Amino acid sequence: MKLTSGHLTFCTNIYAGENWAAHFDVLKSSFPILKAKLSPDAPMGIGLRLSNLASIELLEGNHLETFKQWLAQEGGYVFTMNGFPYGGFHHTRVKDQVHAPDWTTVERVEYTLRLVEILSRLLPDDMEGGISTSPLSYKPWFNDMGGRKSATFSATANIIQVAEGLHRIFSQSGKVIHLDIEPEPDGFLESGREFIEWYENILLPAVKDESLIKKHICLCYDVCHFAIGYEPHTAIIKELQQKGIKIGKIQISAALKAKLPSSEVERNAVLDQLARFDEPVYLHQVIAKKNDGSLIRYPDLKEALAESKNYAVEEWRAHFHVPIFVEDMGLIQSTQSDITAVLNLQKTNPFTDHLEVETYTWEVLPAALKAPLNDSIIRELDWVKKIL
Repeated sequence: MKLTSGHLTFCTNIYAGENWAAHFDVLKSSFPILKAKLSPDAPMGIGLRLSNLASIELLEGNHLETFKQWLAQEGGYVFTMNGFPYGGFHHTRVKDQVHAPDWTTVERVEYTLRLVEILSRLLPDDMEGGISTSPLSYKPWFNDMGGRKSATFSATANIIQVAEGLHRIFSQSGKVIHLDIEPEPDGFLESGREFIEWYENILLPAVKDESLIKKHICLCYDVCHFAIGYEPHTAIIKELQQKGIKIGKIQISAALKAKLPSSEVERNAVLDQLARFDEPVYLHQVIAKKNDGSLIRYPDLKEALAESKNYAVEEWRAHFHVPIFVEDMGLIQSTQSDITAVLNLQKTNPFTDHLEVETYTWEVLPAALKAPLNDSIIRELDWVKKIL
């Protein structure tokens, strides 16, 4: 839905259907309910996530035209897509495979260009479109800096190939679509600083036309991911604006956080609460803050729990997208205040037109946080609307 601060939607990576028929079925059953509650008198946007398989199937036969007709009938529109997870994202062990295939591969390029084609045909004429994507690759897959450097240059060349494809669409149709790189813990680009350094020192020097890159390659500001790294939102957003690097989308999401007491009894009680979020489907990277301000990074919650007796650590933040309308969960909290801070910056001085709530973990949440899915989506979007 269109707000003063931009187009607000939710990401359909919350739905389990991986082929197009299954994904369309759940959209047809849920979207009319959501729109009636959230935007009864105006069109409502959809943040579309398609697996590789669904993207192939949607372009077969008359599926895309049927979907366009359904959108027009229901008062829906697609302006942003999630092109990060390539394969299965529910009912299977995802973990680090969420990065596969990475940006060094032709499969990632072909998949993304397919999403570009779909979005170019769905995007309303008066809007920009965006596709969020992975941060090049996953650091633990590369044991030496030489291999990581080579992969970075290979991935960058492939991203430039997609940027050129996006520019061809702009030249032919006037539609602006951007690829929004999404930093994530343990990704090749896992922070605002790493993204900016890659953009300025590797991406821009690899092209002749910097304006093409700045139009079509942007940052996806996933608030959960930036909050996990204790990043200063105001300073990062200001620096990006000063450098002319655009933020294509805010992904509105909350991470877990917890203060770890020095008392063993109190500390164990907090850790027991955190252990309930250790589940086998998704990566839950942890960044721990020591009492001297330095950070320790763990690839998953299990590894952090194994070193939980490090009393030099005073706080954990964990990559587990929890409902954004919940801040206090007893002995642990969420990074909801980071969302409020970023949305207040957006409200005061808008820096993107795309706002997407991305809580995809409903199926694996502890029972106390679970609720009917449509009710949860409505509650999340209403919470954002009240801030904006």
